[in-house]
Amino acid sequence: MSYLAKKLLYGLLVLVGVVIVVFFLFQGFGDPARLVLGQAGDSATIQNIRKELALDQPKWKQFVLYLNDVSPVAVHSAADIEKKQLKGFFVGGENKLGIKLPYLRRSYQTKKDVGEVLLEALPGTMVLALAAMCIATVIGILLGILAAVKQNTWLDTSSVFASVLGISAPSFFMGIVLAYLFGFVFSQYTGLHMTGSLYNIDPFTGKDLQLKNLVLPAITLGIRPLAIITQLTRSSMLDVLDQDYIRTAYAKGLQKKTVIFRHALRNALNPVITAITGWFAELLAGAFFVEYIFGWKGIGKVTVDALEKLDFPVVMGSVLLTATFFIMVNILADLLYGMVDPRVRVK
Repeated sequence: MSYLAKKLLYGLLVLVGVVIVVFFLFQGFGDPARLVLGQAGDSATIQNIRKELALDQPKWKQFVLYLNDVSPVAVHSAADIEKKQLKGFFVGGENKLGIKLPYLRRSYQTKKDVGEVLLEALPGTMVLALAAMCIATVIGILLGILAAVKQNTWLDTSSVFASVLGISAPSFFMGIVLAYLFGFVFSQYTGLHMTGSLYNIDPFTGKDLQLKNLVLPAITLGIRPLAIITQLTRSSMLDVLDQDYIRTAYAKGLQKKTVIFRHALRNALNPVITAITGWFAELLAGAFFVEYIFGWKGIGKVTVDALEKLDFPVVMGSVLLTATFFIMVNILADLLYGMVDPRVRVK
């Protein structure tokens, strides 16, 4: 428990650092009051908006107010709680101490709560990242095992060559190639489209599930982690297969399949778990261009659209949400080590 508490504390400190960087990074990119009102706003209305957004305050005070908004433990006035529609548990008089959901402020363009905007898009990104990671994990581990068991054969050489190509190819390039070939040139045979989301909205039937739209973006996003998992599994398996206990297992008459999957693979999985968990967090952040290319509705597409419109609260909220996922996934990876490999002991 002390180890977990220490990791959570480190994660909290990282998040504070991210909040500081995000806040000061987006200072000076245009006038937020003008971005809210557009070019038609008069000076009196702009001054009211600046006062409402606390833009008339010193920068340090603006930062304290932003930190208070995004923090899960904060102090807010009763009027603030009602105005911002904060969700949580509050105690106190006029100024209340509360445990709440982080308030990421409101979109300049749609005036919707940024948290709601991101939560609407989050399932799409999660489904895409999970599908890509499943493809990469299953195929990557199997190819890595095959390359290790068939070392120095054409199977081994082909696996290594394919993995090098996969690592070298950027996701946005592979996305364009796959979209053009399988979503346009051969679409009559594949039945796939260049763009599309998980659901199509039909005015009569409502949401219509379109799993086929997941195929191309998931493959595109999974190519690079697949290549890395293949190489890691191969090298780790080669190290393990040279150990004395593997030779002992063969000497006892165990079947080759049992030795490889029950004894060798389990002890070779630690670096692979690191890659899988690390890449899952990476995919949540790296899906931006893939979602944009395939028109997949997720956090990435929402963020790119917000950048085009200079809707900075949405971009800032997206960065904070992505950083939170990175931290949570890394903590999960550390906890999984001990479960997979009994040699690992957390003190």
